Amino acid sequence: MNTPLSHIRLLDLTHMLSGPYAGMILADLGCDTVKVEPPGTGEGTRRLLEDDPNNSIKGMGAYFFTLNRNKRSVAIDLKSDEGRKYFFELVKVADVVLDNFAAGVTSRLGVDHKALTSINPGIISCTVSGFGESGPNFKRPAFDQIVQGLGGGMSITGSGPEDAVRAGIPIGDLAGGMFAVMGIQAALLSKAQTGEGQHIDISMLDCQISLLNYMATMYSMSGDIPTPIGNSHFVHTPYNTFNTADDQIIIAVIGDKFWPAVVELLGIEELDTPKFDTAKARLAEKSFIEGRIGDVLIKETADHWLMELEKARIPCARVNNMAQALSDPQVQFRNMVVELEHPEGGTANVPGNPIKFSETNDENFTSPPLLGVHTKEVFREWTDMTDEQITAGIQAGFIAGGD
Repeated sequence: MNTPLSHIRLLDLTHMLSGPYAGMILADLGCDTVKVEPPGTGEGTRRLLEDDPNNSIKGMGAYFFTLNRNKRSVAIDLKSDEGRKYFFELVKVADVVLDNFAAGVTSRLGVDHKALTSINPGIISCTVSGFGESGPNFKRPAFDQIVQGLGGGMSITGSGPEDAVRAGIPIGDLAGGMFAVMGIQAALLSKAQTGEGQHIDISMLDCQISLLNYMATMYSMSGDIPTPIGNSHFVHTPYNTFNTADDQIIIAVIGDKFWPAVVELLGIEELDTPKFDTAKARLAEKSFIEGRIGDVLIKETADHWLMELEKARIPCARVNNMAQALSDPQVQFRNMVVELEHPEGGTANVPGNPIKFSETNDENFTSPPLLGVHTKEVFREWTDMTDEQITAGIQAGFIAGGD
């Protein structure tokens, strides 16, 4: 495979969303990604939606189906001493071990960074958790909406001060996964220079604070606590969603250069005045300006207005629903919707890989694995263990899987 990370071996101990998402990205980038799961039950999301006929294929729900493409599965009992011995055979030749266990779990299992380095001194390990591995509250349980709430972003999302809402996509989990990928790649570059591995501690809450970016700086400068303002903007006007005769559209006037074109296109007499020529002046009368624009836009369809707005080179877009977003020609052209097969038959479309390379550009998406189906294969490829040793482990229940 012509992919940038095809020389990297990754042991993926993750479950649910943040960790599996990081593992999926790394697998898409070419890592030989081996998902380590408990025998019998497998990773938790194997069961999620399994009985939902609309959101599963052959008992594999949308969560697991999406997040575990390009991975192989081995089943190992990490709670047993003998199971860990088998796991450590893989650690010996791995480059990265990724998990998103709750605080303290890797230590209790005996697979924390200290234990891993005793087996492989150059290993890179990464843990994604709600609050990291230090601090006064790091042992608290956390899920996506918990960190969205604590991280401040939820307080500025919604239609008003009494209507804070979480982001529609699970940005708390997904951001943890994305920052984990960045950390792992940085550690791999460092190891290439120094020969030394290290541990990466990713806090989902830290990631949410990072995403506040300039909004946090504005608060520290002004002392003003921001509140939700819907889809409008605190500097630019008009910058909002607007109803048309069918779909909602967005008009985004940044600065002053687009404003004259808006006035000319919409022909609203009250807005055709020099007093609205600057962004500051328009912001002072945002409700009036955007209300008058809305009165005009509602008279025609989204297609009509988007064509006219694009012709006038005014920044605009439709507020796409899921079907519209996934069928967008730009999205389709960029191979951002790909067909994924279930290993036992059946397919579904899933989001593609947004990272595009000019040279190492192979894109191949293999089926999410059945539980433990690659156990023998991986131990044969990665270790010097004999078939007899592998079979003995399977018979004893320390590992599980087929040929």
